[in-house]
Amino acid sequence: MRVEKSQSGRPYAGRSAAEKPSYGGKRPTGKPQSERQSERAPRSSRKSQESSQEREEYAWVLDYLPYGKSVDGTAAYQKKPLVQAIGDKKFTLMELVPKNGVIPQIQSRVYIGSGDRDEIDHVKQRIGYPDLTTGANLELPFILEACVRYQEERFVKFFNEAHSITTRLHMLDLLPGIGKKLMWSIIDERKKGDFKSFQDIRERIPSLHDPAKVLAHRIEEELKDDFIKYRLFTTPPRRQ
Repeated sequence: MRVEKSQSGRPYAGRSAAEKPSYGGKRPTGKPQSERQSERAPRSSRKSQESSQEREEYAWVLDYLPYGKSVDGTAAYQKKPLVQAIGDKKFTLMELVPKNGVIPQIQSRVYIGSGDRDEIDHVKQRIGYPDLTTGANLELPFILEACVRYQEERFVKFFNEAHSITTRLHMLDLLPGIGKKLMWSIIDERKKGDFKSFQDIRERIPSLHDPAKVLAHRIEEELKDDFIKYRLFTTPPRRQ
C-alpha cells in the first residue's frame, strides 16, 4: 500500500522434598525421566515464543534519511540510509536499514518479518518518541490514522469488547473525548448487537464522529508518554 504524496505535504525522498510423592520403594512405570524432561519446553524457547508473538511483521514508513542521522558522529561518506517507522501490531517505533538501492516511500507499509523482504534489509533498533525526526513527527498522526483504518476489523472489535479496568474506570474512558455519558451510550448500543464497521459506529452513535481518529489520538498519547499508567494498544518502552 503506497501513498504518492504525504499528508503533511513533504516530498518523498522442580518441586520440594515435601511435595514429592512416595512410591513405597517401587519405581513408577511409564516413560523414562530423560524422555519426560525432553517433552518440557525449555524456558528460553517459551520466552522466544512470547517475544515472537509481539514481534512486528509490518511497519509504516515515517521518514527516510538518505544519509542516516546527522547526530550519530559518523563521517558523511560512511553514513548509510536509514528509515524511521512504526509497527502496526504494537505500534513499536523503530529504525530500519533499507536494502541497497531501495528508497521506501513515506507512508508505505513494508514487510519486516522473517523470510524474504523486498525493501528492508534489517531492523536496526527500537527507538522512543523523542528519537523521531521532525519529519517523522509530522507524519505520525496521519500514519496512525491510516494504520487504524487499514485494520478496521481489529479496532471495531475493540469497541465491541472493551471492558472495565477497575470499578471506576472503563477502557472506553481512556479514549480522548469520551466521557461517561458517551461511554454508556456505546455500551448500551452494543448490547443490541455488535458494531460491524466504523460507519456502523458513527450511524449508531452520532456523537462519536470519527472512531478511527479517536483511536489514533489515544495511540499517539501512549507513544508520547513513557510513564502512562494504562496502555490499550502499545507496549512499554525499554528502559535504558
